[in-house]
Amino acid sequence: MPASTNAPRPDRDNQELRLVVLLLALTVGLLVTSAVVYVALVHPSAAEPLAVGAGVLGALTGAGGLIARVLRHWR
Repeated sequence: MPASTNAPRPDRDNQELRLVVLLLALTVGLLVTSAVVYVALVHPSAAEPLAVGAGVLGALTGAGGLIARVLRHWR
């Protein structure tokens, strides 16, 4: 069966923008992670608060991803 000619084609510019935003977010995440590791190595007394902050940030990220998935499913 041939594909429907009425179906909208994916926007290539939109895909490129998503890729750029994803790569930018990945780069920023790696820079922040390396900065936290550096601070934890240079100032060992800051390691525990940084670990707690990283745990909270991870939990918030997971919750945000779950909420986004539920909202996307409902639309």
